[in-house]
Amino acid sequence: MPTSRANAAWEGTLKEGRGQFAAASGAFKGPYTFKTRFEGAAGTNPEELLAAAEAACFSMALSGALEKAGTPPTRLETTAACTIEFVDGGPKITRMELTVKGTVPGTDQAAFARIANEAKAGCPVSRALAGIPSITVTATLG
Repeated sequence: MPTSRANAAWEGTLKEGRGQFAAASGAFKGPYTFKTRFEGAAGTNPEELLAAAEAACFSMALSGALEKAGTPPTRLETTAACTIEFVDGGPKITRMELTVKGTVPGTDQAAFARIANEAKAGCPVSRALAGIPSITVTATLG
């Protein structure tokens, strides 16, 4: 199995400094600061990367689970929202909310929701993020 790599550099103090991260593949890169991470300023942050990783991984896991159930999807659209808050005096990722809309011929809403929750439990990124107190899935057919 392959090993994926990325790098990051940070210059300066925590609140006034700035950083840059990049995928080794060159597929993405971006600057980040204290303000983009903790104060809602425009720009990216590590939590946005986690949300993207979770949405991508979950979509693949759900596709595989639906196929295994005999109802392969035509399309899955997943949005992930990663929330960071200050808890006990320090930053902590407290929630990851997945919202998926699927076009899945041959299935119904109840089966889709059940399979989506099972896929979340088996998704490698969800498992890696198991320390997050709340990872939820809202699944709808559309």
